[in-house]
Amino acid sequence: MSQPTTLGIDHLGLSVKDLDASKAFFEKALGWTQFGGSPDYPSVYMTDGSSKITLWQCKSDVLNEFDRHKNVGLHHLALKVPTADALRAVFETVRSWPGVKIEFAPEFSGNGPKEHFMIYEPGGTRLEVSFDPR
Repeated sequence: MSQPTTLGIDHLGLSVKDLDASKAFFEKALGWTQFGGSPDYPSVYMTDGSSKITLWQCKSDVLNEFDRHKNVGLHHLALKVPTADALRAVFETVRSWPGVKIEFAPEFSGNGPKEHFMIYEPGGTRLEVSFDPR
């Protein structure tokens, strides 16, 4: 068996319907920081110190809402937290965040012990936050 030729994910690029709202969500609700971007092709580069994402402003006035069952590509973005308490704290922060839609509150993934919740962030991306004690 040959070894992989890649070294993991460098960053994930997400097209969002409202760049300012998505940037504010990642900064203020999740504590990420901006480390770059481009005003010419409106985008911001965000990091949590471990992962990196690029948020790109959609240019169309007619947007197709995210549908994991009908669109090829991203199903969801999954972020991890270090403890079950952190999972609940993040959920309490994002549950009433402007533009956030809750898919489900913290619960076991399958039979556990992993716990997770799913939301749609203000830019329209389906987002999972999870804690796995294993």
